[in-house]
Amino acid sequence: MDALRPVGRTLLRDRAYEALREAIVRGDLAPGALLKDADLADLLGLSRAPVREALARLCIEGLVETKPQSYTRVTRPVSRVVRDAASVVRVMHELAARTGVPLLGPEGVRAMREANARFAAAVRDSDVEAALRADDELHQVLVVASGNHAAAATIARYTPLIRRVERRLFGDSGSCGSAELHARLIDACESGDADAAVRITTEIWAALEQLADDAVDVAEVTGIPAPEALS
Repeated sequence: MDALRPVGRTLLRDRAYEALREAIVRGDLAPGALLKDADLADLLGLSRAPVREALARLCIEGLVETKPQSYTRVTRPVSRVVRDAASVVRVMHELAARTGVPLLGPEGVRAMREANARFAAAVRDSDVEAALRADDELHQVLVVASGNHAAAATIARYTPLIRRVERRLFGDSGSCGSAELHARLIDACESGDADAAVRITTEIWAALEQLADDAVDVAEVTGIPAPEALS
């Protein structure tokens, strides 16, 4: 599991949280997988305390569920939960577009175009991880330009809930037309048209909401393998 490597000794709770969250989003820890803090601690090269704290945080965020004296496991994607998270993320990106476009300079526009070029290339190559990184980098330009820390924190909080589903969408270039939408968004940003940027942002995230919802529905119908203990 690439995401589950020994971590440094600084900020152990946060490092454990980041490593476990990435493993869940990437699918290294699959939906339904049982999580044993002792095993995870060994994989991460940590004591059990920071791992337990990380798991508690992931429970609050909806990526892990626990039943006292019974199990702790990775949650299975649920349509309503994914849809709600995607809706919240969409609204925050709309806000970032509304407030960020007037503050976005030429360097920001250039950064968005470069990120979109990387995104398009990654989609063509079916490089899921590179596509998601470039997608994040592109939208993050507007989030940073907006200066809205609450929006940034909310996006960071809820994006992992949809990433597990979103990853499989980027593997199929035929179902991903976001590069063209990105280009339209960047053009609106460059012209300073915040209203158009918000409309395109809505279009981007509304399409993702529907695709994510459809993907979760398929998973619920076809079923997900039964939980397996981490070994």
